[in-house]
Amino acid sequence: MLNKNVRLIFFGYFCDKDSSAMRRELLVDSKKIQIILHRLANQLIENHLDFENTVLIGLQPRGVYLADRIKSLLEQSYQIENIKFGYLDITFFRDDFRRNDKPLAANQTKIDFLVENKKVVFIDDVLYTGRSIRAALTAIQSFGRPSQIELLTLIDRRFSRSLPIQPDYTGCQVDAINTEKVSVMWKEKDGEDAIYLDEK
Repeated sequence: MLNKNVRLIFFGYFCDKDSSAMRRELLVDSKKIQIILHRLANQLIENHLDFENTVLIGLQPRGVYLADRIKSLLEQSYQIENIKFGYLDITFFRDDFRRNDKPLAANQTKIDFLVENKKVVFIDDVLYTGRSIRAALTAIQSFGRPSQIELLTLIDRRFSRSLPIQPDYTGCQVDAINTEKVSVMWKEKDGEDAIYLDEK
């Protein structure tokens, strides 16, 4: 029998969440999300300093909201200027896009620079199987050959990986079974900043 217990790891602390009696459970509220975002921004500054040779790429569709927040923090709270920033659509680079019964709608790719010999930071909201990141690694080659690629993710579902892909920067880790979905909500899109655990 599968254990319905979900463990959320946040700032090194372990919080047991029993989801057996709930269809939706709040994992991280707005205040904690702000703390996480500032921590991630500081980790990026520690490794990339003035971002002169670094580009930030938000992965469509949901990673762009996190990327926008991180960029705004770097500019407004930490006075980092001239950050190279873009959005990358990976819809038709996924290895499973032909297996979907419904027609897929592509999102916008907005990268008006080359990434040749640049340090690229992919930004996505949830790292699950790793297939989106594999697709991003292929898609980014259209814009040059980066010298280095890192991954920043708000949520790492670390026990659900299908490919050997791990994040370099993680907001928090959520251990959940495959019948559960981690939903990241953004105020500008969903009306609130929150992270929920939903029953599929």
